[in-house]
Amino acid sequence: MSVVEATAQSIAEAAATLRNGGLVAFPTETVYGLGGDATNERAVAAIFEAKGRPQFNPLISHVLDAAAARAFVRWSDTAEKLAARFWPGPLTLVLPRAEGSPVSLLATAGLDSVAIRAPSHPVAQALIRATGRPIAAPSANRSGEVSPTRPEHVAQSLGTRAPMILDGGPCLVGVESTVLDLTTATPVLLRPGGATREAIEAVIGSIALSDAIPSGDTAHKSPGQLKSHYAPSRPVRLEATMVSADEGLIAFGRNTPAGAMLTLNLSPTGNLGEAAANLFAMMRSLDRPGISRIAVMPIPHTGLGLAINDRLRRAAADDGSSRQR
Repeated sequence: MSVVEATAQSIAEAAATLRNGGLVAFPTETVYGLGGDATNERAVAAIFEAKGRPQFNPLISHVLDAAAARAFVRWSDTAEKLAARFWPGPLTLVLPRAEGSPVSLLATAGLDSVAIRAPSHPVAQALIRATGRPIAAPSANRSGEVSPTRPEHVAQSLGTRAPMILDGGPCLVGVESTVLDLTTATPVLLRPGGATREAIEAVIGSIALSDAIPSGDTAHKSPGQLKSHYAPSRPVRLEATMVSADEGLIAFGRNTPAGAMLTLNLSPTGNLGEAAANLFAMMRSLDRPGISRIAVMPIPHTGLGLAINDRLRRAAADDGSSRQR
């Protein structure tokens, strides 16, 4: 495993690795991804193996722009409007697979749809351009664990399973991309994320919401739909207004309850963008010996708060105490 600064030379080396079927961890504006050639079945299989990821959970294919996406999916007027507004950026579109699309069937969990997006991070853009192929890339962590927003998080979670990590600094958005299904008559929000529901509806009108899909051997249209996901090893307690001395507290805003073993504040000023960027790093920091449980203060269910609460709800899914105050 090597963590290398993202330079023109290291990006060229990473692109060569991808073209040869290898894996590279790289930054996007949302989280770090573990990338492989999306057209190479063996490379995609290696991603699943490295993450310990269920193969019914599809991967997002990353491309440069809408023009590149048209080679892999059946484009639509709705997709065009959304790409014009959000690409490059944190919005993934699920579209019907184009005839002859070279994207691996393993990457799409055997479905007739492809999850695709154009990331805005300059390192991701440069890597995609140098590779000349779509890059399949889930978050660069062991499956079900907290997503990485810094290169050291990737190293801690994957170790040698990520042979090369391009260091592009901390991720600015900090939660995964929003995933929107455009294969149905009414677009369906499969996963809230960096592009807010309100912003999407301002472009295309009302969209439907999808419930979390229970665990099971069923192909999902999007990553991040398992009920239990993004989970630290400590149990998570949501909507906390009081804390115990053996708990770590993820706070939000100025009115923070006292008494926790360790308190980290997502945003003292109540800024949801700042909170999203800090979420996974702070969850990791509190996932340590001596802390029995991670308590989380209430987060508003508006804007990016929808994505933050989605991740927290999945992190707490196996914890029977998560509904306690």
